[in-house]
Amino acid sequence: MALARQRLLTLAYGDMETVRVLPQSFPELEAVARDWTKPPPDAIFSLRVPVEFASLSASRLVSGPYIYLTGEDSYQIAIYGVQGLRVEIVSDAPPPPDEPPPPPVTEMPATFNLELVPGQQISLETTVSSAEDLDMSRMEDGTMVEGMFWGKLDIVHQGDTHKVDFTGTRMMNPDITPEFLFDSRVMTKLTTAAKPTTAKCHLSILAPLQQYCDVILSLSPHWKLPLTWPPAETLSENKFKYFLRVHPGGALEHFESEMVATSLYYEAQPDPGMVDPNEFIAPRNGFAMSFRDFIPHLMIVLDQLGMSLHARTNFINNNLSAFSAHKNIAYRFLPPTRIAAAVDISVTAEPCVFTRLFLIFRGLNDDDVGLFAGAGEKEANSVNWREIVGWSENSKDTTQFRVLETSVLEVT
Repeated sequence: MALARQRLLTLAYGDMETVRVLPQSFPELEAVARDWTKPPPDAIFSLRVPVEFASLSASRLVSGPYIYLTGEDSYQIAIYGVQGLRVEIVSDAPPPPDEPPPPPVTEMPATFNLELVPGQQISLETTVSSAEDLDMSRMEDGTMVEGMFWGKLDIVHQGDTHKVDFTGTRMMNPDITPEFLFDSRVMTKLTTAAKPTTAKCHLSILAPLQQYCDVILSLSPHWKLPLTWPPAETLSENKFKYFLRVHPGGALEHFESEMVATSLYYEAQPDPGMVDPNEFIAPRNGFAMSFRDFIPHLMIVLDQLGMSLHARTNFINNNLSAFSAHKNIAYRFLPPTRIAAAVDISVTAEPCVFTRLFLIFRGLNDDDVGLFAGAGEKEANSVNWREIVGWSENSKDTTQFRVLETSVLEVT
């Protein structure tokens, strides 16, 4: 089965949120927001979008943390190319009343068009019932599912005998009968869901003197931290802390686990609904080349960004398997503001020099590479990556307290 996805709107007012279908115009958006909050006529009322939830093209037009929606033009720019939008309501009106949850959906109608014999078709009206009275309108995490579902039945004609034949992927499980088949498209989606898009992050601290410090990771609500090593202390749902003693040679003593390491490792996962490969890396913001050209090119870029030969060799080696799975690669580095909007870092040491290198890449087939004409290796070599990542000369100053984070995110 496949789902025709609708673009959704998350309205937020204070601590309250509601999810609606994304309106096509700004007047419709304002009407939905006012209908939910029901502000008095004289109440302050405005709408804004945090830049991390807007399209890349929209976020480039503002320097602050929000895009304020003042009319149709700003709204269309904010929603361009995004699958969903978060809009915050700024008002002095009282909070909206609690909404009762919609009733569960345990049955839904289904129609199959059948060809009994060539040229003779009938429609089969039936009802799909939920197993164990489960709510078919919600995912396991409670997210509402909206849209149309489609499926396919093939009728095999053998004289007067008509059988339903399903073509799919056979489940290799001894507990499942050999006759059971699983649709290959669903299998692909489940495989993707089993391996969610994950940023792999390494954080090193270079201190001039031995000292104690806290490292705090603060995540956007749309990101989560499924794995940390050494294990980080959970301060809240989206905030994690390391208590360390750092040494001039780069050693980090983690007191809770009694481990000594040269870097902290953590994995950050974005909300799957946010991950659009064509939006994350496109010819307007990234560059593409063959795998054979990409590795030496990346080594040169990392050298320009101040990484030592040892550090950039480890960077390549740690990710070589993921890179080599693709014949062609498109990539980009994120600016610090975009990184901090997802995962922000603070340390209890001042002053501190941060260098955060966040590489996003995806594999391309030969046809997709053609879309990056004018955004290839030649153009990538002319980019001032130091300016984009906010590199500072102080990152090489051994008398400074320095933090180096390298992250790699493959979008599929």
